Amino acid sequence: MTNGTVQPVAIRAARLSDAEGIREIVNYEILNGTSIFELEPRTVAAQRTWLQDRSGVHAVLVATPDDDDDTVLGFSSLSPFHTRPAYNTTVENSVYVHQDHRGKGIGRALLVEIIGLAQTHGFHTVIARISGGNEASVAVHRSVGFEIAGTEREVGRKFGRWIDVTVMQLMLQDWKI
Repeated sequence: MTNGTVQPVAIRAARLSDAEGIREIVNYEILNGTSIFELEPRTVAAQRTWLQDRSGVHAVLVATPDDDDDTVLGFSSLSPFHTRPAYNTTVENSVYVHQDHRGKGIGRALLVEIIGLAQTHGFHTVIARISGGNEASVAVHRSVGFEIAGTEREVGRKFGRWIDVTVMQLMLQDWKI
């Protein structure tokens, strides 16, 4: 749902101190949504480890209010697409916004910044894997140039139902927004 208002935010590299804010967003999705295929809430320690694993080229960005650098409104990340070395120039992106701040342009702003970072880091392509029924995520990815590459049928099971995953892809060579 969108209210048509764009919320002004600052976007910066995540810090370990952001682990709790990111964890709150992630755990809400784990417990209430299907965009994350985890079933158990994350601990602070697990969220810190996740953050530490995404340093360097596999980065995490957070959106904060312009006047409050410590409140995490949303985050985006780049993760390795696959462990085999031939995939090293491909990354997978994630974008999540706190449930109270959706529809205000934060997700798109985070997506644009993380794509720019992927391009700067020399990656060739970005893959987005979006759970079935998440049309808002498909739309925001499409708005910055992602194209649907396919659908993985019934690859996840959560809340007693099978969930498809839409795979979207963006080639970075000539990307600009």
